[in-house]
Amino acid sequence: MTLTVLVPDDLGLAVLSDVEGVRAVRYSVDEELPPEAADAEVLVPKFLQHTDPRDFFGKLPNLRLVQLLSAGAERFIGTVPDGVLLSTCRGAHGGSTAEWAVGALLAIYRDFPVFERARLERRWDYHLTETLQGKKALVVGAGDLGRQFRRRLEPFDATATLVGRTARDGVHGMDELPGLLGEYDIVLVVVPLTPETTGMVDADFLARMKDGAILVNAARGAVVDTDALVAELVSGRLRAALDVTDPEPLPEDHPLWTAPGLFLTPHVAGSCTGHAARAYAVVAAEVARFARGEEPHNLVRGDY
Repeated sequence: MTLTVLVPDDLGLAVLSDVEGVRAVRYSVDEELPPEAADAEVLVPKFLQHTDPRDFFGKLPNLRLVQLLSAGAERFIGTVPDGVLLSTCRGAHGGSTAEWAVGALLAIYRDFPVFERARLERRWDYHLTETLQGKKALVVGAGDLGRQFRRRLEPFDATATLVGRTARDGVHGMDELPGLLGEYDIVLVVVPLTPETTGMVDADFLARMKDGAILVNAARGAVVDTDALVAELVSGRLRAALDVTDPEPLPEDHPLWTAPGLFLTPHVAGSCTGHAARAYAVVAAEVARFARGEEPHNLVRGDY
């Protein structure tokens, strides 16, 4: 039996067409769906930023699986019809995002933005800087991204400690987090956005961090209480590296634009060459499992 899979682009069409037992069909959210949509059992969404997913899903009467190209699933949780599985692209973008986090830390510790401003002003601004060597990082989120970050951080002679939802071998439980925050130079947040994690980095969380520490948010902007973070940055007690913000994009008059001690990028941590190929490699593996009658590995369950 052949599994019909709707894909949003030519790369997806090429990759999924090579999967045994799969018929890949190209679609566009801006055009009428192809006739094969009536038989489609798997949908690979192209984020659907300007489309209500529920309206789109309603056009697919035989839908059984929504396979995402992103690791984040908050846009789709609660919108997928009952009985339809939801699977993320966990494993595709963790390496790129971990690379961004290490790069952001190097930029902060080694004053790269300061030296670049001096270059533009034609000033020879020789001065000592901090170093990533010897720093201790607390990674809040023990999934693929957290492990990828630890692997990339350790060659810089720094260390990383993981915190997950529940304690297990080599991973602290979330209930231990408040007591750990004050011991680390870096706190990297890489949790999914859920009702539990929305606003988890609040004034109390930040107050527990040690003086001079760096908060790194590579999760979602709403995980951090923006006003509380701005207050800490303005005071000079903490620094931060943000690839995501709340709101996003930032309005022109937002205080984060001028906050001291901040390294800011516009949600680009996973946006680098090869990202689509890496995503479709995960998607192909998940769809192949589903075509064989197996459960995808990245299924979203319960509260995510």
